[in-house]
Amino acid sequence: MRIEVRQGQAIGPFIDDLARLRIEVFRAFPYLYEGSLDYEQTYLATYARSAESLFVLAFDGGAVVGAATGVPMSEETDAFKAPFRNGGWNPERIFYFGESVLLPAWRGRGIGVRFFEEREAHARRAGRFDHCCFCAVERPQDHPLRPVDYVPLAGFWNRRGYVHRPELRTEFSWRDVGEGEETAKPMSFWMKDIDRW
Repeated sequence: MRIEVRQGQAIGPFIDDLARLRIEVFRAFPYLYEGSLDYEQTYLATYARSAESLFVLAFDGGAVVGAATGVPMSEETDAFKAPFRNGGWNPERIFYFGESVLLPAWRGRGIGVRFFEEREAHARRAGRFDHCCFCAVERPQDHPLRPVDYVPLAGFWNRRGYVHRPELRTEFSWRDVGEGEETAKPMSFWMKDIDRW
């Protein structure tokens, strides 16, 4: 297992790997994402265009088995920026973590922690961000597809210093596994102040 960090245009060769991982990992609860490569390519174009984007890649041999991403919030879509602008936050001062995806066989080895550490270090080195953040889907406790042994990630995020900001909310639409049409999903943000590191 090795970790590599790529920035800006150097992420280009790994866009398809991340698309594949997103579709595979986010198919599980709580996202239940019935993904498509067409959508993934459109979504990931934000990272491909950004000179300050970041990919943290986990390799097993030559295969990418995990990835985490980041990009300045100012370069994200309006759906991501609007809750912050409406709440009086400056997107120019926020570094956004897009996703952290890792195949199940490699979990529990500290790779998720490393994903956060590398992205936080990148944001700190930039010297112009006050906060890091990410958003997560909200599913009801009694969701029929919630596994009996499901463990929410809130505890992990809290231990990393992230605070849930439920007032910072947005919605995204995708097709759930087994559904015929897209439906809107509530998402809320988690934040960490850089000056507390």
